[in-house]
Amino acid sequence: MTTMNQNGARMSREKDSSHNEFEDLKRLIHGKLVDKLDLSRLGDLQGDTLRREIRLVVEHLCDTENPLLNRSERERLIEEVLDETFGFGPLEMLLKEEGIADIMINGPKHVFIEKDGRIQRSSVTFRDNAHLMQILDRIVSKVGRRIDETSPMCDARLPDGSRVNAIIPPLALDGPSLTIRRFGSNPLTLEDLLNFGAFTPEMVMFLEGAIKARLNMIISGGTGSGKTTLLNTLSSFIPGDQRVLTIEDAAELQLQQEHVLRLETRPANIEGKGRVNATDLVKNALRMRPDRIIIGECRGGEALDMLQAMNTGHEGSLTTIHANTPRDAVSRLETMIAMGGVELPLKALRHQFASAVDIIIQVNRLQGGPRKTTHITEVLNMEQETVIMQDIFLFAQDGIDEDGRAFGHFESTGVRPACMERLEASGVRLPSNLFSARVIG
Repeated sequence: MTTMNQNGARMSREKDSSHNEFEDLKRLIHGKLVDKLDLSRLGDLQGDTLRREIRLVVEHLCDTENPLLNRSERERLIEEVLDETFGFGPLEMLLKEEGIADIMINGPKHVFIEKDGRIQRSSVTFRDNAHLMQILDRIVSKVGRRIDETSPMCDARLPDGSRVNAIIPPLALDGPSLTIRRFGSNPLTLEDLLNFGAFTPEMVMFLEGAIKARLNMIISGGTGSGKTTLLNTLSSFIPGDQRVLTIEDAAELQLQQEHVLRLETRPANIEGKGRVNATDLVKNALRMRPDRIIIGECRGGEALDMLQAMNTGHEGSLTTIHANTPRDAVSRLETMIAMGGVELPLKALRHQFASAVDIIIQVNRLQGGPRKTTHITEVLNMEQETVIMQDIFLFAQDGIDEDGRAFGHFESTGVRPACMERLEASGVRLPSNLFSARVIG
């Protein structure tokens, strides 16, 4: 037993030594590459052409500094040096890997990923805090943001649309921390979500008709439940001849229409001036002749402006909100409006909500990772001080399988939506048995 422990310790030391040597060689070659680059000559080269030119230089440096590298080590070294030069360093390996939903970096040596609904530790590391900060600066500077001690928190996005949240010391005690929500350069399609069992064809048929009939919708759900993905998918039903305005803190929506105008909030500058929040953008959007307004996420005082826009001729607007049930979504909106400093009687506020919002779509992430549309709920009207709602479609969980993943079935509640007259007036024809009480999907 002692001999086995000694052998294990020796192998671990050899592995660490080999890793350190590889990292030292990579830093050496990267430093020499920076010294060799003739920026004036390379200035006219773009994209893949520039990368090919630099690759030739890196290959020559590899052969010069360590000609004994085997083919796989040499190729890995070249790719990592190119990633350090053009991309996001060690992050590139994770961004290229399929199936990763989230990347969580808790300091330079602790990188975790979520894959197949489970969080696991990654072998990827950064050299130190300075290396991680260098990559972080590269990310935020590409979208005109900044992160430093005076502004230690930041929302940004990657070129493929993935969302990045970063927080650095002194607020983050263990070094710079990044949380990356992956979206990918190819957004999930309606067929993808149907294949994943996120909803059923019957539910899609109703939601497509509701969007074409310009019903106002709120997508409600918790963190990581798939709200933005569903919003992207549903937006594909918006006719191409309509003018759509999107408002986001960090632009991540990937709408497919041609006539889309994207607006993004702006943080304050180093003097604390110049901040433009979502409320400002919603007010400005109303002067830009939109057919529909899409707010990536309602999280503050813009909620009231959004409800007013829905009530004043901008039908068919959509937004997302953090809430666990359709009923919670109403309470959450009330809280956000109150936090915005607007003093409205509760009854008036709820009446505003009931007249503005037609459909609430609830999405939840169940145990083990599956994301389901658990409620499609219609908002009807007010009775005294209560918003009356009715469920059209539901997801019922039946249990947990041997892999720890929740499973269940979708069902139609048997309620014919009150909005069917609006759908039919818009030329939407749905099967007569679509809403009969039964298990669907």
